[in-house]
Amino acid sequence: MNILMLTNTFTPHVGGVARSVAETTRQMERLGHKVMIVCPSFEGTESTRKVLRVPAIEQFRDTSFSFPLPIPSGVHRAIDEFRPDVVHSHHPFLLGDTALRVGAERDIPVVFTHHTQYDKYAHYLGGENSTMGKRFINELDIGYCNLCDAVIAPSQSVVDDLVARGVTRHMEVIPTGIDPSWWSVGSREFFRREHGLSESAFVIGHVGRLAIEKNLPFLAESVARFLATRPDAWFVVAGQGPCEADILMACERHGVTDRLLTFGVLDPVQLRDLYRSLDVFVFASKSETQGIVLAEAMAAGIPVVALDACGVREIVEDKINGRMLAAEDVNQFSDAIAWVANLNANEQTMMHREVMATAERYSLERTTRSLLKLYQWVAKVNKVNHSNEHQSWNAAVNRIEEETKIWSNFAHAIGEAVAGSLRGRVIG
Repeated sequence: MNILMLTNTFTPHVGGVARSVAETTRQMERLGHKVMIVCPSFEGTESTRKVLRVPAIEQFRDTSFSFPLPIPSGVHRAIDEFRPDVVHSHHPFLLGDTALRVGAERDIPVVFTHHTQYDKYAHYLGGENSTMGKRFINELDIGYCNLCDAVIAPSQSVVDDLVARGVTRHMEVIPTGIDPSWWSVGSREFFRREHGLSESAFVIGHVGRLAIEKNLPFLAESVARFLATRPDAWFVVAGQGPCEADILMACERHGVTDRLLTFGVLDPVQLRDLYRSLDVFVFASKSETQGIVLAEAMAAGIPVVALDACGVREIVEDKINGRMLAAEDVNQFSDAIAWVANLNANEQTMMHREVMATAERYSLERTTRSLLKLYQWVAKVNKVNHSNEHQSWNAAVNRIEEETKIWSNFAHAIGEAVAGSLRGRVIG
């Protein structure tokens, strides 16, 4: 198949969506399929035959998103020459709108992966508790899902949430895949030796964007409190973002900054070594659709301590492959880290076995084959529904209809957000 992917984030920027697109593309190509990616242009990047870069405003409102500018005609020509069988959108806005237009103009089915709980990111629109912003995002998100031919959810929790919020399109659970064999061969010894960590040290780790929606002030306080009770324990963090300051402040409060190591963004090999160097991986985000870093940590053989949340409960089983806590309580989270630290050799062996078995469920080969089946299904359904040959005027009609739907969805989202805001006021 020829698969066209459109994403607002891609390399060299890091993050779950960019990594998902890159890894899935590689696996699809291994299986003999062709993939073209349309994504924003970043400083120092250029278009290639497989990756079409479009002009963009980088890091829009201090996020990992870039704001694409109008699509050059050369990109449309390249898409026509590629002749995609399916369009795969990875965001419900910006290049997500382009995905709908491309599908409508060429009578190609559009599949959308719902990677993100977008309402949890409303603060990037302005205002920490923007009720109107959250309502607008919710309406836009659900409306977009219902304009696509199929929706992919990384976890069942996401499916349940989308159904409850009004999505009626065909949905399938297909997690973002990883390569367990690759993550399992990092060097624990090398990483610890390079960074002054003894073999006997108990090392706690976290990987990801250091942003407020990741609940990092809570996580840092919990870990720092544990470090204060264990002189042999260290906290290792890989990632960048404004909440790095919160991590440092928590460690300063508890007098453990000498056992905090921060690395910024690591390349894949360095990250693999970091995972393998850990004794436990910690995670407190409640804004995930699927915590891909949890699967990566488990592929490296590392148990996880996390809060019960969407995208977490599908992978972490309490006291089986780690700890999952219902309450956001610093003492309970700190105690859960201690629980892992105090496992005896036999208990560690049993947990390691469960951790590795969990990682295998998220193998890239398995998830890519599921994705391919969905592509084939939507292409077949689309062909049955549009069996008559379309003349150029049919394509124009489709384009007009899709533009109307896109703008109607946008207008509906604004209307609902404003109406909801007015309903919440006291008049008089």
